[in-house]
Amino acid sequence: MLIDTHCHLAAAEFAADRESMLARARAAGVAALVVPAVERANFAAVSDLAHNRNDVFAAYGIHPLAVERACEDDLEWLRRTLTTERRAVAVGEIGLDRFVEGRDEVRQGFYFVEQLKIARDLGLPVILHVRRAIDPVLRELRRIKVSGGIAHAFNGSRQQADEFIKLGFVLGFGGAMTYPSARRIRQLAAALPLNSIVLETDAPDMAPEWIRGGRNEPKELMRIAETLAELRKLPVAECIKATGENTRRVLPRLIIPPHAG
Repeated sequence: MLIDTHCHLAAAEFAADRESMLARARAAGVAALVVPAVERANFAAVSDLAHNRNDVFAAYGIHPLAVERACEDDLEWLRRTLTTERRAVAVGEIGLDRFVEGRDEVRQGFYFVEQLKIARDLGLPVILHVRRAIDPVLRELRRIKVSGGIAHAFNGSRQQADEFIKLGFVLGFGGAMTYPSARRIRQLAAALPLNSIVLETDAPDMAPEWIRGGRNEPKELMRIAETLAELRKLPVAECIKATGENTRRVLPRLIIPPHAG
């Protein structure tokens, strides 16, 4: 089954045509979507999306670029949300970001660690933001054991990929993989064990090569899957089947409706 493991469906960019955008995704074969929250302020919007659509699932977390707006009470709110929301499949999007200038690394680290503890306590997987921060993220994962998850938008080395895999994680590949100039990502997509890869769009961001600079949508996931198949020299159906199985393995609460996919 074709599953978009990372789509910011609640983003303002989709406000004008969210339902038609979802219809396009379904018509393109997307069977399910995981929508990560980024801060307490959009937990309700993500919850509404998941509760009103049986092919949309939620993750809740405080994104590293949203920690400036967070307070410690948000962590207790997060714990309660994850405990009560039946459509919650993971803690996310959480992690570290070492790309943006002027960042507060101490504050990022505090919220990341506290959210890992919540995931550990609740037995939930995590969806990780690791931009230019793979080694410090791995360091915390070795210290605070969680039940695996997804390293979103992976762009590290083979050695770093192997470390995530050892810890029970799979790696998210999306639009960046479609650019011929992204040699390292494409080499990893071709060479990593197929059971370590899941697909994502990160819509509305990370547009694939054929809509460079435009708004990304979940419907592009089929062509992203075709890119993975080309890189691995496999039938696209095999890649879709494997990545769907990988998703359901690391996100066991994600139950696909019988009619989907």
